[in-house]
Amino acid sequence: MSDFSREEAEASIQNAKDLVIESLAETMDLYGVTRSAGTLYGTMYFEGDMTLDEMRTQLGMSKPSMSTGVKKLQDLNVAKKTFRRGQRKHTYIAERDFFKFFSDFFSDQWKREANLNLEAIDKAQMQLNETIEDSSLPEETWKEAEKVHRILEESKPYYYWLQNLAAMLRSGELIDAVPYSRKQRKS
Repeated sequence: MSDFSREEAEASIQNAKDLVIESLAETMDLYGVTRSAGTLYGTMYFEGDMTLDEMRTQLGMSKPSMSTGVKKLQDLNVAKKTFRRGQRKHTYIAERDFFKFFSDFFSDQWKREANLNLEAIDKAQMQLNETIEDSSLPEETWKEAEKVHRILEESKPYYYWLQNLAAMLRSGELIDAVPYSRKQRKS
């Protein structure tokens, strides 16, 4: 095994961090985050709390871009404002608990999807009920209204299940139900 010089070791460490930051930046689109905000998240993940000026210096991005990225990350609850004694400027830190990040994000998204669609289905079915109850309509129109009403009714179990899934994810039940190991699993 060869000995690394200090410079080689530091370059190796930085390269390792860069590989992961790049990976995080590339996958953050899943969460609706731009690549630059993903890079910002990855940088904060390794560096700890940082000011906007420190982020700008490290990443070479404009302050407005940094501010927009931090705001998006805060909206997703993956970056938080922190306090650094003796520092007048705001500092921010990335959420390092990926389970919390995943749980918060997806439970919110799934709950939103279920609620929006169930509300639309309820409104649509109320309109269809009025059509179905109108005896003056041709039978073909009445049958179409019945068919659409039935299709909507058949979709409801999925949205109820999604609400339950979101609640289980938020509470931690789902994470507990799917065991994980700190050891690498080969796929």
